[in-house]
Amino acid sequence: METGDSGFSATGLRRLREVLARYVESGRIPGLVALVSRAGRTHVEALGTMRHDGGAPMRRDTIFRMASTSKPVSVAAAMVLLDECRLRLDDLVDPWLPELADRRVLKRIDGPLDDTVPARRPITVRDVLTSTFGIGMDMTSLGTPIMNAVFEQGLTPNLPVPMPEPDEWMRRLGTLPLMYQPGERWQYHIGSDLLGVLVARVTGQSFEEFLRERIFDPLGMTDTGFHVPSDKIDRLPTLYAPDPQTGEFLVWDEAKGGRWSEPPAFQGGGGGLVSTVDDYHAYFQMLLNGGTHKGKRILSRPAVELMTTNRLTPEQNAARNAMAVNNVHISHGQGQHGGWGFGMAVRTYRGDYASVGQFGWDGGSGTAAYADPARQLTGLLLTQVGASTPDSMQLIHDFWTTLYQAIDD
Repeated sequence: METGDSGFSATGLRRLREVLARYVESGRIPGLVALVSRAGRTHVEALGTMRHDGGAPMRRDTIFRMASTSKPVSVAAAMVLLDECRLRLDDLVDPWLPELADRRVLKRIDGPLDDTVPARRPITVRDVLTSTFGIGMDMTSLGTPIMNAVFEQGLTPNLPVPMPEPDEWMRRLGTLPLMYQPGERWQYHIGSDLLGVLVARVTGQSFEEFLRERIFDPLGMTDTGFHVPSDKIDRLPTLYAPDPQTGEFLVWDEAKGGRWSEPPAFQGGGGGLVSTVDDYHAYFQMLLNGGTHKGKRILSRPAVELMTTNRLTPEQNAARNAMAVNNVHISHGQGQHGGWGFGMAVRTYRGDYASVGQFGWDGGSGTAAYADPARQLTGLLLTQVGASTPDSMQLIHDFWTTLYQAIDD
């Protein structure tokens, strides 16, 4: 644990540890690993255990399911292709994703699937990167025919059956109408999974191979990927989705024999990665450094600036604000972002302790990863408790409050 001349006060870091420990000691969070860094100095806390009933202690190198915190990392693969002019933002996706050519669009979000009009224009790379291509996880439209079809087709993770391999996933996606016109409205998640398919088809490599070659290996992210090999499986904790009524720890995924113990058929850019605090710290530090890592350029500075600044119009963003503010128990902090870049939220106004310009995202498995250019600060909090109860999201909120109060300039 390094503190000293770190831009954090010793008192503030003590308070951070006390707040984190309160959640673990109360029994609401079995274990966690937190990393905060500023001014080139890093402070790590590993508290609690791998299982809710005990087991091995959490360690700095514990591997976590990153869930939607995968999104800010996955998008870097597309930025490499933009840097190299192998993709352009306003290219049509049809040559690589022909399943999405000649789209039909629902007349109304809750209407029957055959009540459609033609899309006003084709889908572009920009639409995919900004999550505005026309289909997404719309939490405000659950129970509609289109959302039921998304689930029935197995297009999202976390269902009882795993997602199919990418070509079959694309075929199924292509059978559905769009929910909104291309570019009309931000919608969650599916664009991030689509991005992985796009990258694989453009490069002729699997999504993971390209990420490993261009992002993971150059950054030394040796514990990041879409599954945990058998020689590391002991470092993966049990994942819980507590009962919303009773708080009982229900197992969502075991380590051995679980979903991440074998390579998946679908490498999901929206939520499939596993990683550690140090691996993710290297990635977010690279973004803070304008695209370089230890003197080596990973992404161009303009690519980083595009990813990490708001890309949405107020009209596109209205749905995002509605999702964040109206899903109350998971919206701690999320309702205060204001903007979205590529694959991540961007704060466009001061709605809580965090600075304008802070970027990153949270995951439904109890994970959070953000960097703050104004403060040159990175914070990572990883747990094994899903957002079925407010506990992990409230912990994340309190982590950020105590992290910002610990700043001492």
